[in-house]
Amino acid sequence: MKKLVLFLILISIFGFDSRNDDAFGPGEWFKFRIHYGFVNAGYATLEVQDAVIDNKKAFHVIGKGYTTGMSRFFFKVDDLYESYIDKDSGNPYRFVRKIDEGGYTKNQEGFFNQPSNKILVKDYKNKNEKTFVIPNNTQDILSSFYYLRNHPGIDKLKIGESIVIDMFFDDETTKFKLKYVGREDITTKFGIVSTMVFRPLVQSGRIFKEQESLTVWISDDDNRLPIRIKASLAVGSIKADLEAFKGLSNPFKIKM
Repeated sequence: MKKLVLFLILISIFGFDSRNDDAFGPGEWFKFRIHYGFVNAGYATLEVQDAVIDNKKAFHVIGKGYTTGMSRFFFKVDDLYESYIDKDSGNPYRFVRKIDEGGYTKNQEGFFNQPSNKILVKDYKNKNEKTFVIPNNTQDILSSFYYLRNHPGIDKLKIGESIVIDMFFDDETTKFKLKYVGREDITTKFGIVSTMVFRPLVQSGRIFKEQESLTVWISDDDNRLPIRIKASLAVGSIKADLEAFKGLSNPFKIKM
């Protein structure tokens, strides 16, 4: 079930758009269903609200992940991720991470100081705090989703080209690399949707079969909604599908 936990986290990352001030806004909400075949394993949601940080307008993004049914009986997951994002730069001010994954818990809050390239992480569970040096424009795991939605030229990538961002997670900064694969029409509960297909490079070995085991289908419209995510694991595979949405800033284009 730890694979499910990782998958809930990955869902919060993927979604892309060319630069568009109306790509998303307060009131936007997504829900994803995570499943093994026909078995529901859990759900993940993302919501955008308005906020003010240091007298500056910001987005307050809230992400939740949780197991359901028999999956919850065997391995309970209740995860909360929050990010406060500057509306102009797209960079995060603060993140919150409160998780309970089968009894494994974390309660952290991170405070970005982008001008000095530092982040202060307060660990409320262990009652300590640490300061880390970070590169320019470093994102947290949740703000990465919205930062990439507004990344210029993402919809103009050629097949095989990649984009790389710096992302802070678990007390370290990593290079998050995405490779563009192509375009594909897929069948969803909403109808046939034209999508852009990406493959994030992930660490192969214990969980994933290989570096390109994760595939992400993104709606090829002004919303750049994550429509489907599929991961080939060391044993079997797991999928997440867009289940519901509201408050979109642009029309959701459906072919049929």
